[in-house]
Amino acid sequence: MKNIVFLLTLGLLITACSSRKAPAPIADIQQAGGSYTNSYRNTINSDKYTVKKGETLYAIAWRAGIDFRHLAAINDIGKPYSIYPGQVLALRRTGQTVAKNRPTKQPVTANKNTGKKIEKTVANKKTGEYGKNQADQKDKITTKKDPFPSKIRRWRYPSEGRIIETYSSKENGNKGLDFGGNAGDPIIAAADGKVVYAGSALRGFGNLVIVKHNNDYLSAYAHNKSLKVKEQDWVKAGQVIAEMGSSGSEDVRLHFEIRFRGRSVNPLKYLPKR
Repeated sequence: MKNIVFLLTLGLLITACSSRKAPAPIADIQQAGGSYTNSYRNTINSDKYTVKKGETLYAIAWRAGIDFRHLAAINDIGKPYSIYPGQVLALRRTGQTVAKNRPTKQPVTANKNTGKKIEKTVANKKTGEYGKNQADQKDKITTKKDPFPSKIRRWRYPSEGRIIETYSSKENGNKGLDFGGNAGDPIIAAADGKVVYAGSALRGFGNLVIVKHNNDYLSAYAHNKSLKVKEQDWVKAGQVIAEMGSSGSEDVRLHFEIRFRGRSVNPLKYLPKR
């Protein structure tokens, strides 16, 4: 009797599989890359980090899960945020920083006539020039326009491939979307922006591209076969920036992330419905 039940069950399973014409839904294969997501746990949890060759401030901030501006501020690094191999960066603010452009005090000296102590305060910057007020000086200052937009009008899918792994908010979950496909399939920029990292220095991500879209959003494209852009390149939404590959992974796929002020967000909340 048990053998008959087993054969009937097996027959139903075979019939169901053979009748399916559409690709398996995401839910059926969502766990296929369970061990694969371990590579994305290569985050920086220490208070300090030593810069390695090929890394940029954006890439380190991305791995540490913090805003690149915060990382620059606590290390007193100004634009264009240049760093060098061997440089030790603080990843946590350990104390208050000294505010810049505050008046500085000269050493206290005694007045020869009265014997009283006099403090002289000297400003770092001149308050005026040739008898003109600061208001007059401001009229001549031209403000440089920020090349990045304040808002992103529209996001695009970085690949035409099928989604094989979705975003997870769990601590060790997948922090982006994974797309399947064939080696050499085009990978496109999800929105206009500037390439702030292009290389393979980040272990576990293979050939990686990070694009800055504005002061709040970054997007990342990992495991590429080859890169079609380099750092400092400006790209347009839909522009081919890489070819899909298997660098740093067990199979051919694209790992795609969107970061908002350094934190991972679910890309499906930004991408249009397919």
